[in-house]
Amino acid sequence: MPPRFVDASVFVHAFLKPRRTLQPHEEKLKSRARAIVSRLFKGEEAVSSTVHFAEIANILEDRIPLADAHMVERGILLRDTIRILPAARRDLAEALTEAVDAKVGVTDALAIAMMRREGLSEVYSFDHDFDRFEGIRRVAA
Repeated sequence: MPPRFVDASVFVHAFLKPRRTLQPHEEKLKSRARAIVSRLFKGEEAVSSTVHFAEIANILEDRIPLADAHMVERGILLRDTIRILPAARRDLAEALTEAVDAKVGVTDALAIAMMRREGLSEVYSFDHDFDRFEGIRRVAA
């Protein structure tokens, strides 16, 4: 099975500590995120990007203790099975064009551009914007 691209939302939902009592559907989402991360940390192959990694870091470092955020970041970076693709200026320009056309965020469009370049068709994400792209299957479990 080819690797799946991993959106930042998966790690964010898995590791953020709720500030309030979660609704049942939110608990289910959090549980699914943790299951995905567990598979990734056990060796399932995946792909992400430097931009998505930075997005994870920015959110986690703002919302959980810094040492905990660094532990998650280290866990991602030290896994040989999680490939982190660099984002070049041309990738960002392509993503911006795609984002404007599809009316989605640039980070989501960057994931799509990189997935297409890498020949990937599945993305781990809880973001429904990925459902707008033909040939892309969002996996949320």
